[in-house]
Amino acid sequence: MESIHSSVGETCIVCEEKKERGIHLYTEFICTDCEKDMLQTDTEDPKYRFYLKQLKKITIPKIYS
Repeated sequence: MESIHSSVGETCIVCEEKKERGIHLYTEFICTDCEKDMLQTDTEDPKYRFYLKQLKKITIPKIYS
């Protein structure tokens, strides 16, 4: 018997988890949880640097062969 797995949602570029709700920023997906947390994070908070690091992934062009 074959098992069928369906994947719902997209992978968030920040938390790297599959989520159903979020926004698309350029070519990437950001879930609503991360979007909300990023907007509320102060620039002095250590999480701010993490968010910047994750968002830098957006500028890396994808190469398909």
